[in-house]
Amino acid sequence: MSHHETRLAEMGVTLPDAPAPAANYVPYVVTGDTVYISGQISQNEDGFITGKVGADLTAVQGAAAARTCAISLLAQLKAACGGDLSRLVRVVKLTGFVNSTPDFTEQPKVINGASDFFVDALGDAGKHARSAVSAGALPFNVAVEIEGIFQIKP
Repeated sequence: MSHHETRLAEMGVTLPDAPAPAANYVPYVVTGDTVYISGQISQNEDGFITGKVGADLTAVQGAAAARTCAISLLAQLKAACGGDLSRLVRVVKLTGFVNSTPDFTEQPKVINGASDFFVDALGDAGKHARSAVSAGALPFNVAVEIEGIFQIKP
């Protein structure tokens, strides 16, 4: 078990199997020491976390949904690394999309749910560049979708 997985266990987080793509794309692409992971949508053991932040969900509930996206990103990364999370060097960049009402302006607080998770779980390796943007709608009416770029050991 890698030190990253040990830390996740201490946090009470068990990585699920990497989610299958919902359309005609691959879940990740590895090129050199970089892994590009397709957008991961908010979901938990009960299914999709849906609704518009600012109407159906609060920013705090949106942040919890973003955390589930981060867990799915790590699950995809583990798959991309052949099951070996010790290959992770750092989270490079996240792009977060928030299904939010036109007047909602707290997208950064929502995507903090993922950013905070990565820093808590990975320490300095979890610090990253980021974008947090509003989306008028997301697939399956999910609350949040996040894509990521990660650096790994070859």
